[in-house]
Amino acid sequence: MANKRKRLVGRVVSDKMDKTVVVAIDINKQHRIYKKVVRTTKKIYAHDESNEIQVGSIVRLVESKPISKSKRWVVEAVIQDNSGRILEPIAGEVTLDETEEQES
Repeated sequence: MANKRKRLVGRVVSDKMDKTVVVAIDINKQHRIYKKVVRTTKKIYAHDESNEIQVGSIVRLVESKPISKSKRWVVEAVIQDNSGRILEPIAGEVTLDETEEQES
């Protein structure tokens, strides 16, 4: 991540378009007056060059120049596929192997 582009992590909710996936981004914010945590979901159209990402996969998006009228994001990496298999660890996440090495 050598550049200053925004990056988001979300779940693919639709893959019916050609080379495009719809990714749902969950946002948790605290209400400024009532101090209650409000959860909202934002849908983003992202470019998928391989056309192989399936519904339910967790992906990392990176901001890009406009590709079409509504596409401003590109899929950078698939973090977890729809079967639950983790393909790439999320930044800051500690795996079991790393904790065992630190203890010994």
